[in-house]
Amino acid sequence: MNKIWLQRYPAGVPETIDPNHFASLVDILEHSVETYGDRIAYVNMDHEMSFNELDQASKKFAAYLQQQGLKKGDAIAVMMPNLLQYPVALFGILRAGMVVVNVNPLYTPRELKHQLSDAQVKGIVILENFAHTLEKVVKDIDVPHIILTAIGDLLPAPKRWLVNAVVRHVKRMVPSYRLPTAKRFRDVVSQGDASTYQRPELTGDDLAFLQYTGGTTGLAKGAMLSHRNMVANLEQVSAIVAPLVNDGEETIITALPLYHIFALTANCLTFMKHGGKNILITNPRDMPGFVKELGKYPFSIICGVNTLFNGLLNTDGFKDLDFSNLKIALGGGMAVQRSVAEHWERVTKSRLLEGYGLTECSPVVTVNPTDIEHYNGTIGVPLPSTEVRIVDPDSGEEVPQGEVGELQVRGPQVMLGYLNRPDETAKVMQDDWFLTGDIGLMDENGFFKIVDRKKDMILVSGFNVYPNEIEDVMVDHPKVLEAAAIGVPHDSSGEAVKVFIVRKDKSLTERELIGFARENMTGYKVPKFVEFRDELPKSNVGKILRRELRDEEEAKSGSTK
Repeated sequence: MNKIWLQRYPAGVPETIDPNHFASLVDILEHSVETYGDRIAYVNMDHEMSFNELDQASKKFAAYLQQQGLKKGDAIAVMMPNLLQYPVALFGILRAGMVVVNVNPLYTPRELKHQLSDAQVKGIVILENFAHTLEKVVKDIDVPHIILTAIGDLLPAPKRWLVNAVVRHVKRMVPSYRLPTAKRFRDVVSQGDASTYQRPELTGDDLAFLQYTGGTTGLAKGAMLSHRNMVANLEQVSAIVAPLVNDGEETIITALPLYHIFALTANCLTFMKHGGKNILITNPRDMPGFVKELGKYPFSIICGVNTLFNGLLNTDGFKDLDFSNLKIALGGGMAVQRSVAEHWERVTKSRLLEGYGLTECSPVVTVNPTDIEHYNGTIGVPLPSTEVRIVDPDSGEEVPQGEVGELQVRGPQVMLGYLNRPDETAKVMQDDWFLTGDIGLMDENGFFKIVDRKKDMILVSGFNVYPNEIEDVMVDHPKVLEAAAIGVPHDSSGEAVKVFIVRKDKSLTERELIGFARENMTGYKVPKFVEFRDELPKSNVGKILRRELRDEEEAKSGSTK
C-alpha cells in the first residue's frame, strides 16, 4: 500500500507507534499520577480534583468492588453525565481489572434492559436522577450491585448538601424510585478505604470497555475494546497532537458526554495521559450556562460535534470570550460543515480541525494535521500505525486514488469484535480490515474525505446524492441554523430530496430556499420538499438523526425504504 499521507505528517510525527508501550490503561493512569500528582485533573461545578485525589478515590472504589467478591473481567455499567464521579468510577473499575460498560443516561427501560442483559453486568453506578428507569429493569434481570450517586456527591460540604437539595426538592429532577438493595456512592468509597486494594495483572489482551453502538439500526452491539486497543489509540492521538500540547499545562473543555467514545478517548483519557485539566460540562444544552462556564477558564483545547460549535457561535456572549490560549478545536462524531468551520475561525481566530472515528476503532482513525492553515473539508490523514483504503463495495477491489468507495481501516485500535455476535462481526471484519460503511475518497495528498454513510445515500433518477453535500449548501444560507436531508419516495425519479430546516430568521420561505439551492447545486440535487421545524432530532452528543426523520416519513407514507 502506498501511504502517500505520510508526506503530510508534521515534523516529528512518527509513522508508527508501539501499542504495547503501556501494558494497560491502568499503567497510564499510574504514570500520570506519579508525574502530575498535585496538578488538577478534573473540574466540575467549580470544584477541582487533582491527580492524587483521583488516584486515592479510584483506588478506594476499586477496593470496594474487589471486596464484594467481584472478579477480574466482570462487567460494571456506568450511567451518568459529566460529573467528578465519572472518572472515579471509570478508573476504579479499570483498576479492579473489570470492564466498563458505558450507558447513555437517557436510555429507555427497553434500551437499558438490552444493554445490561447483553453485557451480563454484575453492577451499575448510576445517577439517582435515572434510578426510576433502572427500577423498571431490575425485576427482569439480575444486577447484584447497584451504586447510586447524586449530582453534588463529590463537592465539598455545604455546597454538596445545597446542590443535592436543590436538584431533588426545588428542581424536582429525581423521579421517585425504589431500589432497596442500592448503596450510596460516598458510602461505597468510604467502605473501600477500609479495604485492601489488590492490583490485578493486566495485559493488552484484557477487555477494558464494552462500548455499545448501532442502536439506531436495531439492537445495539457491544464493541469489545481491549486495553491494547485503547492504549494504541492514545499513543496514536498523542503522536499527532504532540507538536501543540504542553504536558501538564493544557485546559480542555469537555462538553460531550464521557460515556460517548469520542469524549472518552479524546478528552478523558488522552488528556489524563498528558496531565491536562479537564473541565467537565454537565449540561452543554444550556448554552448560556455553557458560555458562562467557558468564561471562567483560559481553555486551550475543545472537542465537539458540528451542532455544538454551531450552537456556541449562535449564543450571546460567546464571541466576547478570550480565545488567546485556544490551540485545538477538534470536530468529530458527524461532518463538520464548512460554514460552521469558517465562522468558528473568524470568531476565535483558531482552526476547527476535523477528525474521523468509529466506536469500533477506539475511536480515532484519521485527523487533520495540526499545522493546516484553514479548514479543508477533509477528515485528515490516518493516524500512525493506521491504514485506510477505499474499496468498491460491490467488487471488493481497491479503487484508484480520487474515486469514491467504502472506507476500510486496519490498525491496532480496531476492536476485537462484537460481544456474542460472531455473525455481525463477520459482516464488518474481513481478515483484519474493518468495513466502516462510510463512503469516501482519498485525494492526491493522502487526505480522506467522507462523502456520506452508505445507508444515507439518496438515489435520484440513478444519480447518487449525498445528504452531507445538500446540508452544507443549505446552512450556507444566512437564514438557516440547521439542516437535515433525506430521500423520500418519488413517482418519476424513484427518490427525491427532502430537507428539514431550522431557521435563524422566520422570514425564510420555501421558495427562497429552493431558489438558493438551484443557484448552488445541479438540478437533481435540489430539494423537492422543504419542511421547517423548531428543532431536529439529535443523539446524545448532538448528532442530527436522519434515521428518525426517515422513519417519520415512512410512517406517513406507509412505505419502507
